[in-house]
Amino acid sequence: MINEQNTLTLAFIGGGNMASALSAGLIGKRCAANEVLVIDPNASARQNWQEQGTQVAAHIDEQLSTQRIWIFAVKPQQMKEVVRQCAPYVQKNTLVISVAAGIAAADIANWLAKDGQPHQRVIRCMPNTPAFIGCGATGLMALDAVDAEDKRIAEMMFKTVGEFVWVKDDQAIDAVTALSGSGPAYVFLFLESLIQGAIEQGLSPEQARKLAFATVSGATELAALSPLPLEQLRANVTSEGGTTAAALQVFAQQNFSTIVQQAMQAAKQRAAELANEYS
Repeated sequence: MINEQNTLTLAFIGGGNMASALSAGLIGKRCAANEVLVIDPNASARQNWQEQGTQVAAHIDEQLSTQRIWIFAVKPQQMKEVVRQCAPYVQKNTLVISVAAGIAAADIANWLAKDGQPHQRVIRCMPNTPAFIGCGATGLMALDAVDAEDKRIAEMMFKTVGEFVWVKDDQAIDAVTALSGSGPAYVFLFLESLIQGAIEQGLSPEQARKLAFATVSGATELAALSPLPLEQLRANVTSEGGTTAAALQVFAQQNFSTIVQQAMQAAKQRAAELANEYS
């Protein structure tokens, strides 16, 4: 369990993909299935969760008040309404964790207010889809009222699905969104392009996929394990006047680095816009 002396109960408000990814790392390792409540209006989703042994509910009600940790895994446009529906059931010790992109932690605290007092035990996180296989990358930020024990709980939870870092504020979480939250899509696009390029040059789709996946995963693993900087690793592959140099010259001519940075800036800006649209 997360805490040997005090069993912690979890509620997923929203039982979609990210809730499934997190539960895969938590259930059986940090908590029992019957300690998890999943609230989702979709009957098929509830059935899938129920088959795993979790508690399920179609609507938010007083049952939520029995769960120590709430994980909001709903879309940004749904957050304000859903959080306000949950507000009557929040307890002083409820730890609230939000997975929604762009929604500021302070807004969540205000939507959970009781007697005019915001509920300050709020952590924002931005995981990504490789969490499904325990290889996620998550950014975490906490309001000042979140104590060390609550942070430790969050760390133990997200450690089960990959790597994590703490950042200082909502703007930094938006940067995490642009890097690791949206990042898998950039990598998938790059892989698609590598595969298509190889097919056009005569390889079969099976050969192209196998070599492209192995190349990207192998290069990433080498970079992670090597003490050499990325620039040196790149130079080690690049002989003057050779094939790699010819390819990298095309990337440079097309401003590859600038394109990537502009794409990340667009993602970060969109996260900030979401905060304004749905606050």
